[in-house]
Amino acid sequence: MNDADLDRSYTALCQALGAVGPGRSEMLLAMVALALMARSGGADEIVTLVARSRDRILQE
Repeated sequence: MNDADLDRSYTALCQALGAVGPGRSEMLLAMVALALMARSGGADEIVTLVARSRDRILQE
């Protein structure tokens, strides 16, 4: 994915989060995450990404 595609994807996600509001943002993120997991190369890739994301948040 190039920078333009990443920006377009991020913008779409931000707009969708704004549209559903704070009360439903977690549900939207979960649905998007599950859809992306289904298109992934396998569980090892997903487990690694989840661990990295968790670790980054816990370091803040």
